[in-house]
Amino acid sequence: MADVVSEGAAGRGARTLRAESALTSLTDEPGSPQRLRYVLELALVFAGATFAAVYIPGEDGDLLCLIESAGVPRTLYGLRDTYARSGRSPAATAVRDGRPVLLGPEELAACPESRRALSRDFHLAALPAHGDDGGACLLAVSEDAAGFDTDGRKCLELIAGAVVRPAPVERTEGGELAAGAFSLAMDTGRVEVGDEVLELFGIGADAFDGKVETLLGLTVPEDLPSLMSVVEADHMSIGDRELEFRVLQPTGPPKWLRLRGRLVPGGDGRPVRLVGTVGDASKLRSDVTDVARVQRLAAALAMAGTVRDVSQAVVAALRAPLRADRIALAELEGDRLVVTVLDPPEPEAWPELWRLEWRSEWPDAPVRAMPTLAAALREGRAQIWPAGTALEPALAEVGPGGLAVLPLPGAGRMAGACLIGWDSPHDFGTDERALLTASAGLAGQALLRAHAFDAEHELVGMLQRQLLPRRLPKLPGAVAVARYLPSTAGLELGGDWYDVIPLPDNHVALVIGDVQGHSAGAATLMGQMRTALRAYAVEGHPPDVVVSHANRLLMDLETDLFATCAYVDVDLEEGSAWYVRAGHLPPVLRHPDGSTEIPEADGGPPLGVVRQADFPMSPLRLQPGTVLALTTDGLVESHEADIDAGMDRFAHGLAVSDPAHLGLVADALLGNARRSDDVALLLLRYDGMASRPRREGWTVWRVPQAVGQARRFTRRTLRAWGVPADAMDAVLLVVSELVTNALVHTDGRVRLDLTLVNHRMRVAVADSSPRTPVKPTSIGWEATGGRGILLVEAMSATWGTVPVSGGKQVWSEIPLEGYDVPATGVPGAHNPEQRGMP
Repeated sequence: MADVVSEGAAGRGARTLRAESALTSLTDEPGSPQRLRYVLELALVFAGATFAAVYIPGEDGDLLCLIESAGVPRTLYGLRDTYARSGRSPAATAVRDGRPVLLGPEELAACPESRRALSRDFHLAALPAHGDDGGACLLAVSEDAAGFDTDGRKCLELIAGAVVRPAPVERTEGGELAAGAFSLAMDTGRVEVGDEVLELFGIGADAFDGKVETLLGLTVPEDLPSLMSVVEADHMSIGDRELEFRVLQPTGPPKWLRLRGRLVPGGDGRPVRLVGTVGDASKLRSDVTDVARVQRLAAALAMAGTVRDVSQAVVAALRAPLRADRIALAELEGDRLVVTVLDPPEPEAWPELWRLEWRSEWPDAPVRAMPTLAAALREGRAQIWPAGTALEPALAEVGPGGLAVLPLPGAGRMAGACLIGWDSPHDFGTDERALLTASAGLAGQALLRAHAFDAEHELVGMLQRQLLPRRLPKLPGAVAVARYLPSTAGLELGGDWYDVIPLPDNHVALVIGDVQGHSAGAATLMGQMRTALRAYAVEGHPPDVVVSHANRLLMDLETDLFATCAYVDVDLEEGSAWYVRAGHLPPVLRHPDGSTEIPEADGGPPLGVVRQADFPMSPLRLQPGTVLALTTDGLVESHEADIDAGMDRFAHGLAVSDPAHLGLVADALLGNARRSDDVALLLLRYDGMASRPRREGWTVWRVPQAVGQARRFTRRTLRAWGVPADAMDAVLLVVSELVTNALVHTDGRVRLDLTLVNHRMRVAVADSSPRTPVKPTSIGWEATGGRGILLVEAMSATWGTVPVSGGKQVWSEIPLEGYDVPATGVPGAHNPEQRGMP
């Protein structure tokens, strides 16, 4: 068995033989696009490359243009679409000199035309493609610390000799396209198609207008996004050139078609074109050889971004061909194997020892209890045990009919392990063992890349969460929930944010916004805007002033970014609200009867665009049971539908939800969120306040009788509220002292506000001075002032000062326990001037 499970000195030489065998087994025509794709994937399987590509001369002859690639995205290594044939790039040098060019990390750093997008070490090999008719180049990348070994270089030479430039799109003698061919101009969307393609789509030649949109409109809507990803040039540059999709039929079920295509470089005024074939998928031969399985696994791993994606791709590629009963794939973290995918996922399908340490959705496999597995990991060799082999219980129960353990190597270390088990006795054939060995190398490299991606994405997510509220406050008469989903399209920070800001007088401000772009700068600006809006809100400004201040602040920051924002000030006592929009989506209301409404009102421009912008306020009325929803465009806007259709879909999802469970409503609304953009969602359910405070206010005029008038107003108000006379003295004394201090030590307007709630009287006096009153440390007999604050402190349960717009407010709370005060279920007159006062 050693000659099968180990790749020693003789085993490594066998890779060249297997590569030769794989090349001779290819049945596609030499000039077919799929053949070139398969040839490149062999470089991933047998040469240990993480990326392989072919460059050919462009139509003008001055450039080497990328026509096919396989493996991870080329942008990870800073590789370009084109290189000048007269330049000093490795590809150009290999073509001119007719010899291989091998460069390590140090040589690449010194190469003038080598630029890398990420700081990672890799080796690069450029070989002239001798199998082509001249001028082509094979480019391969290895992340192994030693680069390509001897057998790896020999495999690359074999593959370079097998490279044949894809034939141009087939045409008849009259210059028309062959029956099943197509040619799409990427700049205009005009497409030429053969008669067979039109027949497959069910269109007559006379009725076809030559637009690709006409063909796309006949596809099944669920398949349209994947089809669009193939015909977009940005995606094509990383090798997505084959897929199956469905087209609608006049009668019966949709028809499955298979598209295979490649990009043809442009130049000299000629557009880049996508050329290829479309055929009936039900009539195409399914390639089920082991080479094809490895190729498909390589293609799947190239597109797998996360550890879980990699694990699922390996399981999907191996379980059915091997007819295995269970597969486990795990990462190696320290001295433990952290299992990422179990198939089947049910706990009872796995050994009892594993179930004992079942910690979360997936378990941690205890390596210390499986010395055979630990030895396989140390040696780095695939191990196969047939039925009847004596193994420790933790492994024997995985595969009583046979067990294969595949250490997954990558970048000079073990990335993890894959366990494959059979219940019935299994005969391990030579082809199966070769499949396992080839798959292990591909999976190990992909696992390391995915682990780095997951780690970076987790770091980005942690930083993003630090910029958002940790928890939402509890609100009187309302419940608020929020959700945030970061984008999975990249590792950059987003600019979406939300906030819930408790305000005085049972008001609450709901804020949601989106800073332009996805970058550290956008996230930093988002944090600044959230802090600024909160600061302006707690100062007591109305919504239009809060947003105007934030707009001027953003203009003063002199940034190139702008932000959209929606700000809603909700009066939880009255069930009313005012909202302001700055280039943002309007709120959506779900009424108690289940109907939804998207208020139509004017809004202002985005923040940071116009310094002297107007931000008009619009009213909202909230009945108990109303849900108010705010979201960012990532939830409602997509390439497939405009923003109006997205808002209608969002409103419908809100209408059919159960507002009794607001968290479940938020989760359901995010269920179909596209993850190419950040998404923020903020929901508030207004329930109404069972007991509302009584409020009255008085403007204190600067006249000699001002203090007496304030006392008389207070006495009348307390009598109207049913406060007993013997409970009034403390309140009247506090009113006298606070009003006197405001009149003596400040200028401008003075405002007295009284609030009664839950047997507690609150006296608040606001003035135009920002200076906080200072309590004296000591007062002599001869002192003429300073006793007022001491009296207020003595009569109050608590007191303090808060800044308000243009000044401050001094407040005092006086308990009325022990007095027969009527319930405050019916509020007194609500004065809108009180908004902003504590």
